[in-house]
Amino acid sequence: MRLTSPLQIARDSSPAAISAGFVATLVAFTSTIALVFQAARELGATPDQLSSWVLALGVGMGVGSIGLSLWLRAPVLITWSTPGAAVIATAASGVSLAEATGAFLVCGLLMWLCGVTKVFERAMDRIPVALASALLAGILAKFALQSFAAAAAQPLLVITMLLAYLLGKRWIPRYAVIGVLVVGTLLAASRGQLDSSQLKLSLAHPVFVMPAFSWHAVIGMGLPLFIVTMASQAVPGISAIRVAGYPTPVSSLMSGSGLLTLVFAPFGGYTFNLAAITAAIVLSPHAHPQAERRYTAAVYAGLFYIAMGLLGGAVAGLLAAFPPALVISVAGLALLGTIANGLAASLHDVRFREAAIVTFLVTLSGVTLLGIGSAFWGLVAGALTLFVEHFRLRPTSHADSP
Repeated sequence: MRLTSPLQIARDSSPAAISAGFVATLVAFTSTIALVFQAARELGATPDQLSSWVLALGVGMGVGSIGLSLWLRAPVLITWSTPGAAVIATAASGVSLAEATGAFLVCGLLMWLCGVTKVFERAMDRIPVALASALLAGILAKFALQSFAAAAAQPLLVITMLLAYLLGKRWIPRYAVIGVLVVGTLLAASRGQLDSSQLKLSLAHPVFVMPAFSWHAVIGMGLPLFIVTMASQAVPGISAIRVAGYPTPVSSLMSGSGLLTLVFAPFGGYTFNLAAITAAIVLSPHAHPQAERRYTAAVYAGLFYIAMGLLGGAVAGLLAAFPPALVISVAGLALLGTIANGLAASLHDVRFREAAIVTFLVTLSGVTLLGIGSAFWGLVAGALTLFVEHFRLRPTSHADSP
């Protein structure tokens, strides 16, 4: 471990690194904060608790990104779990905020154990990529369906946002979701649909939620949250760093993410993990032409994360001012690419195709059994299908014959 002084960071910095850090933060917050807001709202969070969620997530991501990047001298970007927010919103029925907080802590503990015991790679190998991808697609598809269903109540708003998304993907794909948010906000404002009473410029303050533990919340929310986060973000996050040429200690990154979750979960920091999509911004040569100095882009991203977290009251107030159709449409449209990639990965291998589609459909159905949500049952149904399809009785050898 090498200590990096502020003077050294200043020498290694560049305007491009600062810009890359800012863009990464902007994309991370604007593309999926609506989904986090939706998850918190499904759990019955109050406005102050929503503000605390933004604060905990912003500070947690900032501390994690700065600390790990300086420790490794590599651009390591920590983010919240986007698919994890979808899991929370999907499994929120019948789960209190206190029980959800307990599930977050269980998820963080499992992540920490995966790193400390160095079993992450072996544990994830037990779950076929096809099933994990189908599980993710099934969870996220619910939000896309809600996004399009919102057109029944707000056809002009939703259709305009869809057109903005399509045009954005065609011309400015990296900022398509930001464009959707801007267009939707301007249209809603022009039609008097923004609740200006919710708008306020205020600093966030932490709100502690005493965790409660229930088996249906742990199994129905905590375990799917752990599986989806590790499968959909940890694996591509590690791959992104390694493809960029940085050797990284996988287990240390996993245990670090778990510790961040354990510390910040009672305040709303539900799950932290390695960024994959936004990490590409700070890992790119555009962030700094010299690879050994590119870590500064992630450090600046961490500082911007913390600043956004401190303004959590303003962020939460802004989202509360939006009409529900706008929030759910932004969340759903932001996830279309991830859903498509999940379906493609789940159906690619013909050996797992039937099990994957069963996992997808059961998860998408929203079925709840024994108080446990559909994400868990989707994985169970897919595993059972896979077992029945591929189970073979051990052939009797001639030596065993009478």
